[in-house]
Amino acid sequence: MQIALLYERRWLWVRLPLLLLATLVIALIWQVLYPIAPAHLRMSTGAAQGVYAAYGDQYVQKFAEYGVTVELQGSAGSVENLERLAAGTTDLALVQGGSRLPLLPNNAPRHIGVQTLANIDTEPVWIFTRMRELDSLAQLQSLRVSLGLQGSGSRVVARKLLEVARLQEKDLVLSEVSGMAAASALRNGTLDAAIFVSAAESPVVNAMLSTPGVHLVALKRTAAIGERIPSLEPRLLAQGMLDPSGKHPAQDISMLVSTASLITRESLHPALKRIATAIAIDLHGRGSTFHKPGDFPSLRQLEYPASPEARTTLLRGLPWLDRTFGYWWGQFVWRLLLIVLPVVLAAAWLARLLPAYLHWLLESRVNRWYGELKYIEHDLAQDAISGLDVSKYHGRLARMEAAMAQFATPRDLMQRFYLLHQHIAFVRQQLYRLRGR
Repeated sequence: MQIALLYERRWLWVRLPLLLLATLVIALIWQVLYPIAPAHLRMSTGAAQGVYAAYGDQYVQKFAEYGVTVELQGSAGSVENLERLAAGTTDLALVQGGSRLPLLPNNAPRHIGVQTLANIDTEPVWIFTRMRELDSLAQLQSLRVSLGLQGSGSRVVARKLLEVARLQEKDLVLSEVSGMAAASALRNGTLDAAIFVSAAESPVVNAMLSTPGVHLVALKRTAAIGERIPSLEPRLLAQGMLDPSGKHPAQDISMLVSTASLITRESLHPALKRIATAIAIDLHGRGSTFHKPGDFPSLRQLEYPASPEARTTLLRGLPWLDRTFGYWWGQFVWRLLLIVLPVVLAAAWLARLLPAYLHWLLESRVNRWYGELKYIEHDLAQDAISGLDVSKYHGRLARMEAAMAQFATPRDLMQRFYLLHQHIAFVRQQLYRLRGR
């Protein structure tokens, strides 16, 4: 019988295939459904001398503590960062509030598959000029103005401000200089005004403030502008808050501010999203000129959907396994508990169940022979037994022994099997005695 052979060689034909199958299932789940997070990611920041580039260096150091290397990608700014996320050529990016990719030809928005890990900073809109009396966007007409690099968030915000003032780029003399080059151009008199968005700690802001003859514009009607541009809101900048000497600004002024965010690809590994959010908590939890300690990182007033992993990390911190075993060992232990342990337990259960089922089938076959033999013994106990019946029972015993001869008896059923042979011989002796009557 095939079942008897399977049972007799159950380690080879049952348990070894189960072991191989369990190994294959673990490997597939491990690699396809729950792969280990990569140890390398790409982060798109900004211009070389900007705050985003400085943030990028800090993220490199923090990720290195978790054993993850970060490749920094400089860019013109937020729009280019979003384009890279949409193309899948970067994993993390720093994006300024209000930055969007251009609409499709049918004016439909582009679905770029990104998520927000956290809002991380407040970024004011800075307008510096050589003209002390300038306090309105309309006064920029015909002046030499820098709006920031193409592909930068500053350029996007500057265009929105011009639209509010009913100006177009053709109404200005646009200059392509930006950053430190714009500060030098203002100092040399080859530029009249510069509009850009950056944190108050930016080297460019400090350079503008320290340049003689360059003034920070105290823009009027900021509340009305904030109503028209949802990504901007007015914020009071108190006198003397921009430098230790208390010279800048010379008086309280109202400024427009936006929010910088840490954005990621939706398909980035969840573990890396958690780590990036934890790093954002470490780096951006301090206060600044325009916000109090604890205001950031946050997930308020988002332009892109929040990552579930980021939301959980902001509320509860890193998972217990990551805190206890470390980042890489935490992932390994989590997979041991979630993948390896259930599959091993299921394989062990089947490794006991299937041989037990085969044994039950074999034992049932022996029990059926015993039942048939008992049926014959019951008939022999009756008084009316003819010679034809005796011949019939001899034939049944012969067929039973022929079937038993084909039965590959397992070792643990050998005793019952030989006992069955003895019982058959005993019943045959009874038949012989009945034939002689």
